[in-house]
Amino acid sequence: MNRKRRVWPLMLALVTLLGTLPTAAGRASAEPAASAAAPQIVNGGFEADFWADRSWNVATDDWEQAEVSRFAYAADSWITKNEGGHALKYWIKDAAVSTRSVTVSQSVYDLPAGRYELTAQSMGGAGAEAGQVQLFAGTAAGIEQATTGYNGWNKRSLEFTLGEPVSELRLGAYVSGQAKAWGYLDDLRLTRIGADKVQPVQADIFVQKVEGLGSGFIKGVDVSSVTALERSGVVFRDAAGTPTDLFATLHQSGVNYVRVRVWNDPYTADGQGYGGGDNDLATAIDIGRRATANGMKVLVDFHYSDFWADPAKQQTPKAWAGYTPEQKGEAIYAYTKNNLQQMRAAGVDVGMVQIGNETNGFFVGEKEWKAIAGMFAQGSRAVREADPSILVALHFTNPESSGRYANYAAELAKHNVDYDVFASSYYPFWHGSLGNLTAVLKQVADTYGKKVMVAETSYAYTAEDGDGHGNTAPKESGQTLDYPISVQGQATSVRGVIDAVAQVGAAGIGVFYWEPAWLPVGPAAELAGNKALWEKYGSGWASSYAAEYDPHDAGAWYGGSAVDNQALFDFAGRPLSSLNVFKYVDTGAVAPLRVDAVRSVGLSVKAGEPVTLPATVEAVYNDGSVRPLPAAWDEAALNAAIQQGPGRYVIGGTAEGGHPVSAVLEIKLANLLSNGSFEQADRSMWHIAYGEGRIPHTAYQNKESDAKSGRYSLHFYSSEGTDFRIEQTVSGLAPGYYDLSMSIQGGDFTQGDLKLLASSGDQARQASAAVHGWQQWDEPKISGIRVEDGRITVGASVYANAGAWGTLDDFYLTFARELETTPPSPGGGTPTDPAPKVPEAPQPAVPANPTPTLPPSPVVTPVPAQPAVPAVPGNEPVVPAQPGGEPSAAAQPYMQGYPDGTFRPAKAVSRAELAAMLLRVSGGPAAAASANAGPSAFGGATGAAGAPVAAANAAAKAAAAGAGGAAKPPAGVGYADVAADSWAAEAVRAVTESGWMRGTGADAFGPNRPVTRAEMAAVLARWKALPAAGGAGLESAGFSDTAGHWAAGDLARARQAGYLRGLPDGRFEPDRALSRAEAAAVFNRVLGRTLPAAPDASRWPDVPAGHWALADIEAAAGDSSR
Repeated sequence: MNRKRRVWPLMLALVTLLGTLPTAAGRASAEPAASAAAPQIVNGGFEADFWADRSWNVATDDWEQAEVSRFAYAADSWITKNEGGHALKYWIKDAAVSTRSVTVSQSVYDLPAGRYELTAQSMGGAGAEAGQVQLFAGTAAGIEQATTGYNGWNKRSLEFTLGEPVSELRLGAYVSGQAKAWGYLDDLRLTRIGADKVQPVQADIFVQKVEGLGSGFIKGVDVSSVTALERSGVVFRDAAGTPTDLFATLHQSGVNYVRVRVWNDPYTADGQGYGGGDNDLATAIDIGRRATANGMKVLVDFHYSDFWADPAKQQTPKAWAGYTPEQKGEAIYAYTKNNLQQMRAAGVDVGMVQIGNETNGFFVGEKEWKAIAGMFAQGSRAVREADPSILVALHFTNPESSGRYANYAAELAKHNVDYDVFASSYYPFWHGSLGNLTAVLKQVADTYGKKVMVAETSYAYTAEDGDGHGNTAPKESGQTLDYPISVQGQATSVRGVIDAVAQVGAAGIGVFYWEPAWLPVGPAAELAGNKALWEKYGSGWASSYAAEYDPHDAGAWYGGSAVDNQALFDFAGRPLSSLNVFKYVDTGAVAPLRVDAVRSVGLSVKAGEPVTLPATVEAVYNDGSVRPLPAAWDEAALNAAIQQGPGRYVIGGTAEGGHPVSAVLEIKLANLLSNGSFEQADRSMWHIAYGEGRIPHTAYQNKESDAKSGRYSLHFYSSEGTDFRIEQTVSGLAPGYYDLSMSIQGGDFTQGDLKLLASSGDQARQASAAVHGWQQWDEPKISGIRVEDGRITVGASVYANAGAWGTLDDFYLTFARELETTPPSPGGGTPTDPAPKVPEAPQPAVPANPTPTLPPSPVVTPVPAQPAVPAVPGNEPVVPAQPGGEPSAAAQPYMQGYPDGTFRPAKAVSRAELAAMLLRVSGGPAAAASANAGPSAFGGATGAAGAPVAAANAAAKAAAAGAGGAAKPPAGVGYADVAADSWAAEAVRAVTESGWMRGTGADAFGPNRPVTRAEMAAVLARWKALPAAGGAGLESAGFSDTAGHWAAGDLARARQAGYLRGLPDGRFEPDRALSRAEAAAVFNRVLGRTLPAAPDASRWPDVPAGHWALADIEAAAGDSSR
């Protein structure tokens, strides 16, 4: 912040030269101290107008760039007021060119010798908008501390000693900040300290005392992994390195509560553990007894799942599969009561029970609040009957999400759920400011009379990975890291969370640190050995055996500890100083002042621009203060980066005192898109279109943790399925080749299609994208986009299942190289026409259960479709389908819902499912068998078979390239990826032999690959033997985005036949996956079915009455009203 340490006597002498407002002389505005033992500050709460009574002297170094006012709390309905009705408010204006300062001071008179404490309450902006507050009294100055966010009130204090009486002492607060910094001061007090005043202890870290902590405040830890770790050879030690009991060390460090998770059955049928500690009841009892023996109470965290439960995963235990919500409630009651009885019989001192883990509107597979509340109530009833003195807690997360906790608490009250404690997870790098945490917990406590606490928190002390598995934090983007990654930063973070809960008042009962002892089972260099231990003892977060229960997360990412760098012990098992924060918050702790971290510098420039690294860097000291230090950079490395050009470089350097420092330099080619990362308020250059019948379900979101860079991103989510396209068109480009990229992250994606798109002239390019979880960014790229006319349209299409979510960010278009003088030839020699443009193949996607899951097959790029050979000479006119066009199959249902009663209209149709539907709607000998084969996910109805399969059109079979392109196997030979006893085997064989569909390779059908809309057109052309149209007619029948597409001819034929319809803007989106709702609409048109009247209510819970395809779905599945 470019500010040096100040000599306060000189500073105070200069106050009148820095814009001090006039004050009355002498003591006219201040009353003398009431007594020597109780000195008074006048108007310490700013209740009186200090501008009028001149009780406070306010100065700034530039009144044009700073603003100070007396603020009435009543002016802001959302603010948490600290004391009284007013406060002092300051603001460093947006136009400030450097750090600005404000001094607030007054004189106190006739003070006797002794020890004093000056305190103030402070709240304000976070990060770059934070105010730096430093108290002073005479020549004594406190540490400079930053505000932590809206409603994040913190007490600032300064203790000082007067060796002899003084007649006048000037005291107050010094505030500074960069442009946009803001904050409030309130309740300044001066008190004389008696001999019984608790003094901070000498330590090797700074910890500010937390005021208002009672003896019963919970200082807890969750050490659920400890048993598996010790079995894997992990040894816990004391500070001297001597092996010791972990629980004894915890208790000695101030911990008074231990949390332990319990899973119902975290094992395979043959006893292989899922990992994560293999936390069954026996393990929980073992941990609980050890905690009790060391004087700590126990919180039992029932997940009511066989493995991890969190907002995205609330899977029903294996033993409860198929239960109704009422049956699940009864099972929860019996399971909870029985387990508690066993734990108490074993001598475990249970003080609290958690009914579920991070149950954000999702619990034991249920998402309706009536069902969730009923199961909560059953768990609570079990606890009350086991022991009425045990507290009942409900646990949620994402406090940063506006209104979330207020809504949850309201639902719990609405359904009369009996509980004592509303618990929250709070990870500071994800979950917003401490001030917000206090505010949302206080709202619940004040409104509903509940106790509140933080059930999980943690922070990293090192960026090093201890076991080779990788860690959740720190990450380069998407995380807010307000504290240094150090032992001191970790301690400061924990202290801040404890203080935030204490700020709630008496209802704030405690904080638990999550897995402070989940250490590496071996060094990162011995990964193979670590993996063996994780698998054998369950000491990693998940073992490979968990794939049977959680295939998409644990099955894909199983491994070791993801939080070993967030432990309160080092990798060798010795306790860190930060473990003592649990006892230091009672007294405070001080240490010798030293640099704790030097902040890295980030610099982004365009290629060719001059690069100048800063002469000073910001040093964060262990007391929380921030001061500039001179820095010298590696000039050779800097010059080499500049010479090399565009790229990302880390330039090393050294700050004063020998502290290493780094600068991340990004040299970019100019982004030719406007507002590619959505940071600017004007986003009119971006155009978003939604699928047929879809309401808007995207938003430009201001949330740093969901953005790749900056604060804004395009967020998407829909409970009915996501279907949108975002585009920007750029004109005036120089002819040449261009590169395009974007960033995408998200989750809960089981079906659909994600693509980065670019088109110029008659060329359309695309690149597949994927989502792997929150903040796991995928960055698809398209290179070498040829632009001849200076115009390009870029963007993305997102088509996904209901409940999928994510964000798009950082679209980037750059010039790559000039066009060749002569157009490129496909094979050398004389230039010829360019080869047919073939789109990049979509990535395989595995449908969600209950579709049988087969290993994904390689996807073969579709070959360009050729004009269909007419069955008879000449081109016959195409006649649109008429009602009754398929008399034998017209009335037969060919789709059905899922066992859970849903239809899943947005779910993508797989190739196997399409084959089954074709067989169903065509009738045929195999249709009856197919109708009753396999799970209902493939969409077949369970009705009677129709008429025999009509003979396939010979000409169509001869011309068929298939919806996937490759030749079919010889007659009588099956596909390698379609087992003979597969539910879809007969359908696949029938459509292959009929020539309606072909394989994706020489011996592969790709049964689980989604069908694109273009592939559906190709199937229709083959199935219905659609004749070719004449040139102009065919061209006019196309869509605005299908020219040059491999299936353009088939698309035009199917449109002419009346089978296909485009989007309102004339596009068709040929490469998007075909949804079940769209398939129903297409088949109904082909069959000429008369649609039932739109019903007032829907029998499908996921297809509302107003859904665009409800009538088509009823016709496809058979209208239940008939």
